[in-house]
Amino acid sequence: MKTILSSALVLLALHLVSEAHAVQVKVQEGDFVFSLESVKKLQELTESSSVNRKQNPHLASTSFASVCANPSLPQEFMPLCMQRGASMSLSRLATVPIDICEICAFVACTGC
Repeated sequence: MKTILSSALVLLALHLVSEAHAVQVKVQEGDFVFSLESVKKLQELTESSSVNRKQNPHLASTSFASVCANPSLPQEFMPLCMQRGASMSLSRLATVPIDICEICAFVACTGC
């Protein structure tokens, strides 16, 4: 009987831990909400394009247009890319502090 009870408690604890990891942090930018994983991917893409901006300063104005055209950009950014002022929103998302966002200590991050 004690073994069954112990096993049930272990299974319950594992279930609760897996539920805690299933919570997905969201980042809000204006009317748009994005997953933290997608924002991380956006940051990777903008970092790779910033290398090009250092080499050619004329690319700075088109860097976010090129990010929107990149097939690696998560699809959830496409509605934002179609909006006027998308480069400003994307630049703000590209500077979201991911480590602080993961613990929901940043105002734009929710879902912890």
